[in-house]
Amino acid sequence: MASPPRRPTNPMAAAEAAFKPIKKPAAPVRGPSAAPSIRELVSIRIDRAVLDYFQEDGPGWQDRINDALRQVITRS
Repeated sequence: MASPPRRPTNPMAAAEAAFKPIKKPAAPVRGPSAAPSIRELVSIRIDRAVLDYFQEDGPGWQDRINDALRQVITRS
């Protein structure tokens, strides 16, 4: 039986396939979480004075910020 050729039959098609950009799949759209009490890790920029205010009572400052924000949205 004859061995296959060492080079592709169409070198132009082989070159285009080798350098063709890879298409990345689109990121899935994320819907709202099923449980509203689940916390999410986020990064925000806040004033230094605000951060100092919540950190002066020690650990738990992130919970205190969360509680303050929750009070604002429940008043609306």
